Amino acid sequence: MSLPATGRDRVEQDRVVRDLLDGMAREPWGQTSPSVYETGRLVTLAPWLTGHADRVRWLLANQRPDGSWGAPDGYAIVPTLSAVEALLATLDRADTDGERRIAAAADRGLRALLDLLTRADAATLPDTPAADLLIPVLVGQVNGRTGGRPPLPLPAGMDAGRLIAVRRSLESGAPVPYKLLHAAETVADLVRDAPDARPAGPGGVGASPAATAAWLGSGPVASAPSIGGVDAARSYLDTVARRHGGPVPCAVPTTVFERSWVLSTLARAGVPMPAGPEPVGGMVRELAAALGPDGTAAGPGLPADADTTSVTLYALALLGQPVDPGCLWAYRVGPQFCTWPGENGVSVTTNAHVLDAFGIHHGESGHNHAIAVEQLAIWLCEQQNADGSWIDRWHASLYYATSCCVLALDRFGRIGTASRAVATAIDRAAAWVLATQRPDGSWGRWAGTTEETAYAMHVLLGVRSAPDPRIGEAAARGRAYLQATIDRPGPALWHDKDLYRPAAIVRAATIAALHLGRDVGRDMGRGPST
Repeated sequence: MSLPATGRDRVEQDRVVRDLLDGMAREPWGQTSPSVYETGRLVTLAPWLTGHADRVRWLLANQRPDGSWGAPDGYAIVPTLSAVEALLATLDRADTDGERRIAAAADRGLRALLDLLTRADAATLPDTPAADLLIPVLVGQVNGRTGGRPPLPLPAGMDAGRLIAVRRSLESGAPVPYKLLHAAETVADLVRDAPDARPAGPGGVGASPAATAAWLGSGPVASAPSIGGVDAARSYLDTVARRHGGPVPCAVPTTVFERSWVLSTLARAGVPMPAGPEPVGGMVRELAAALGPDGTAAGPGLPADADTTSVTLYALALLGQPVDPGCLWAYRVGPQFCTWPGENGVSVTTNAHVLDAFGIHHGESGHNHAIAVEQLAIWLCEQQNADGSWIDRWHASLYYATSCCVLALDRFGRIGTASRAVATAIDRAAAWVLATQRPDGSWGRWAGTTEETAYAMHVLLGVRSAPDPRIGEAAARGRAYLQATIDRPGPALWHDKDLYRPAAIVRAATIAALHLGRDVGRDMGRGPST
């Protein structure tokens, strides 16, 4: 499948967009890639669940030649720990076929882990959720299963301090922090009896298969339907496992997340929506209904967050159903906003999305909103890297973060005292994108990808700048790459406990980039003003 070149009938583009939206309606839980980490936890925690043998086979099939699982640059540690521990647990049960192959894979994984952990430094590890809980727990579990082997170390600079503090808090009777539910498997023995840890929505605990399996357990709870929520939790796990033929994603369902990102991405780029009330009309109504006093969460069982709330508000405004963004004030922590209260870090893309949400209401929501827009614009410019890019804690690629920041700054940040800094930041970002294009026309962190090429195209073509032939030439090559690769599977680049790929969101970004590039070669694009 490809989108039409300049001048062709728009029917093909309309069909591609409708296929995307219809697919979202058919799969309302979201189209998220399976996770090695999460699948490994189910192998250990829920061997009784539908598709257990398929999960083991999937782990074996996805091991890399060096014995690890996952992406480079530290991203392999968490999934490799989970996969190795799962394979060792499978061997300990001695109830499976292919023990020799499983043992060999576990041995290769252990050797890879020793190398990964010995070389790792906590200060430079990827900022993925709950890594400071997951890694100490998994290292301890693996070491408990390896007999006479030398124990695996923790990365330099990492200890079990946070894990110990969390356990002590729960042992004292304190409630389970809502954001911890998504990683409840790290305190499985404590969360099973916690009265505030219960399934939500369709039955998931923390919208996580691993957390849900940990809550169910393999003992009395797993076989006691009289306990509230057990039947729903079992049904949830069974449904999720069947959707991917065994392996499972880190977070599901993520309906609001997927729909808000897809609809806002298409609408911002001016991609025409299919005529008629459905499916867009139904999605818009559901997004509006999801908003509460604290905003909205990516999915049931997750805490409300400023990122999902902002993108939802922006999508609704773009689609003619604006909702006042006042709920976002609860997330303000200075000139910037947190993703959720108590966040261990800061996200530039969350703040870019907050800028979108306030900015689209600029002029109609009072003086405080205008001040927030200007302060956010200045703050985002201050976070820009020296090379012109931005980096973020929710995505492995600089191109995603840079795209989010540039689009928000261009549309809403060119005001007041921020105006000059914003113009400079946008020009620097475009120059960085031009300088990092690959010979085949793509962009990417580890290799050229369709997703990252789409984000780069948004930076080059989605802003208001003076014409520049360099932009047109780069965009024409990028568009050709997108046309050739739009249907190819791509890598997982989004941050959760493991990297994941939200397929519908990636496809929307690609469709939007191709739409923005429909005239490249005719006007040679738009580009930096310098």
